[in-house]
This record gives sequence, structure tokens and C-alpha cells, in this order.
Amino acid sequence: MTLQPTVDGTASPPEDKSLPSVFGGAMIIAGTSIGAGMFSLPVISAGMWFGYGILLLLFAWYCMYSSGLMLLETNLHFAHGSSFDTHTRETLGHWARIVNGLSVTFVLYILTYAYVSGGSSILAYTLAETLGVNWPQWLCGLVFGLTLAAVVCISTRSVDRITTIMLAVMVICFAMAMVTMMDYVTPTALLPADSISYWPYTFMALPFMLTSFGYHGNVPSLVKYYQGNAQAVRQTLLYGSLIALACYILWLTTSLGVLGRGNLPAIIAAGGNMGVVVGAIEAAVNNDSLQTVLKTFSNIAVASSFLGVTLGLFDYIADTFKFQDTASGRIKTALITFTPPIALGIIFPDGFIMAIGFAAIAATLFAVIIPALMVIAARRKLGPTTYRVPGGWPRLIIVILFGVLVILFHILSIMKLLPQFG
Repeated sequence: MTLQPTVDGTASPPEDKSLPSVFGGAMIIAGTSIGAGMFSLPVISAGMWFGYGILLLLFAWYCMYSSGLMLLETNLHFAHGSSFDTHTRETLGHWARIVNGLSVTFVLYILTYAYVSGGSSILAYTLAETLGVNWPQWLCGLVFGLTLAAVVCISTRSVDRITTIMLAVMVICFAMAMVTMMDYVTPTALLPADSISYWPYTFMALPFMLTSFGYHGNVPSLVKYYQGNAQAVRQTLLYGSLIALACYILWLTTSLGVLGRGNLPAIIAAGGNMGVVVGAIEAAVNNDSLQTVLKTFSNIAVASSFLGVTLGLFDYIADTFKFQDTASGRIKTALITFTPPIALGIIFPDGFIMAIGFAAIAATLFAVIIPALMVIAARRKLGPTTYRVPGGWPRLIIVILFGVLVILFHILSIMKLLPQFG
């Protein structure tokens, strides 16, 4: 079979007409990235505001897209369908494999807790505003977590069907919300004419931007799905991540433009959870249709994020402990999967923003630093493959530096050594 040159001069298999469409893969990437985490963007952008927020989103997108390509290149050295764990072990060794596994597990658990926290907040707000029912947030977290945990416990097929419906409703609601909110955006609010220095607040915001593009766990599956066709996988990563980036820019524009910088300190003081953000936007706009659409979107976004993350965690736990796919085996898996994050959500119901930040530290390891180190090791040990990430050492250094800065800035932020807004 004759290999066709790629854009960066390496060789790639010719296009296979039987391959799945790139559009489908791009939707997987976009759907994995976009979710409840986007509700943290207005809160963490409050200090640096709109201009720096957009620049930081672009920088994070470039670095995360680059690390995704590095995962793709490494994957191509191995059998299609081989796991992230295999790639790490074979390129970086046993200890890197352990670090990678622990970081993945931590991210899945902490994000599950984040979505329990966010789900409890938006469910409590929705019940109070629509039905006049004032459940305590811890009870909403318990109901939210147990209901969706039951869906995951039943079967993967049930999660697949429900999330497909949710994604369709999310797209419709998001489009309607953006169209309505655009009418209330004040340009002067986005570009205030004052001498305040905004850039120092970018440091603490960087980790949250990283978590907005967390699709890297899908790369091995996509390599298998597209039969190792590097150009097809590259296009899915590019188009899917650009769709996510466009949605984030649109959301940041409308949410900050509607709220204005002066309203954000009160939102931060109230915990910055999903219900607080949605309530503030609804109060600023005061549009009945928007209120309905925004509540629907936010509830479905956090539910679909919860299902997507916990399905991966559920399967990971079952494989680790070798639980059988039987009723008793799935119950054991569910107890280990859901008990810690739901319990934490009951004890600390307003940890949504905090949890997203902690997830960034661990995600930096397996989605940024380790992919860069793996591709360096693979090139040295295994030689060339059918695709090579363009950019050479400068691009590798930028990605690794990005990962190091994310970890450093979040640690400094926890220690209160970075400027804090609000």
C-alpha cells in the first residue's frame, strides 16, 4: 500500500472510503469537552475579565490540542485499541504508569464530586424557582447522585441512550440561550475603559482553562475507530476542540457581557456554584423564556457530564478489582465508584469551583506532561511512525512548560500567593 505524505512531511495511509465520518469523531471530542465545567468560566474570568479570558482560552486550546496530537503519535506505535496504560508503561516505564493511573483515577473521582456539587446547586435552585420547593442542598446532591448512579449501574447502553438525548437537548437549549443573551450584552461591560490592571489574575485562572479541553482519554479509542488513519484522527481532534473553543468564547461573551464585572464579587462570595451563576444571569436578564432554557441546559449539562465521567470511572473500578459484570458485581463496583464523591458532596456541597481546580493538577499529568514525555521517548526508542506532530522541540517545550505552570499556579493560588479577585 502506497503511503501519502501528510502536511508535515511524514507518511499516512491513503484515505479509506469505509472510514467513519470525521464529523462523528469531532462530535465525540466536542461532547466530551463541553459540559458543566463551562459554568466555572465566568467565575474564574472575573478578575482578568474578557480580553485576557479569550487569550487564555486560545493558549489553553493550542496546548491541549498539541498534547492530543502527541498522544495520537504515540498511539500509532502500538496495536489499535491498546490502552493509555500500555502506552505509558512501554514508553516511560512502570513508575510513570503508576503516576498516570493515579492521576486518571483522581481526576475521575474529583470531577464526579464536582458534578455532584454542581448538580445539587442547580437542582436546589431549579426546585425553589419553579416549584417553590426548598430542599437543602445536601439532599439535592444525594438525590442527584443516586438517581444518575442508578443509570450507570444498570448498563452502558442506558447511559449511551440517555446521553444521546441529553446532547440533542443541550445543543438546542444552548443555541436558544445564546441568541437571547446576546440581546442583553453590553459592549462597554466587556471592554471597560479604566486603568485597572487585569493581567495578574490570569495566573490563577490558567488551571481552569486546561480542564475545559479534557478529551484526551478518547484518543486511543479514536485511533481504533479510524483504523489508525492519523489524518482522520487529527481532524477530529482539531474540529472537535475548535467547536468546544467556539462555544466557550460565545458563553464567556454572553455571560460576562450580561453580568458585568461589578456583579461577580457577590457570585464568588456565594461560592460560585452553578445555581448561583444561573440565578445571577436570570436576574440580570429577567426573561421568562431564557430562564426556562437556561435551567434546562444547566441541569442537563451537569447530568450528562456526571454520566460521562462516572461511566469511565465505573469501568475502571470494575477492571481494577476484577468485578464480574453481574448484578452483585455491578453493585460492588457502584459502591466503590459513587460512595466517596456523593458523601463528599453531602458534607461539602459548594466545592464545585475548588474541585475543578484540583482536577486540573492531576489532569495536567496525564493530559499534558506525560503525553509530551511519551512522544519524546517513543521517538527515541521506537523510531518514526506514520504521523509526526509538527513543531519540533519548541512545541514540545511549550506544552511541557504549560503543564508545569498550571501545577505551579494552582499551588500558589491555594497558598493565597496569587492575586485573588472578589
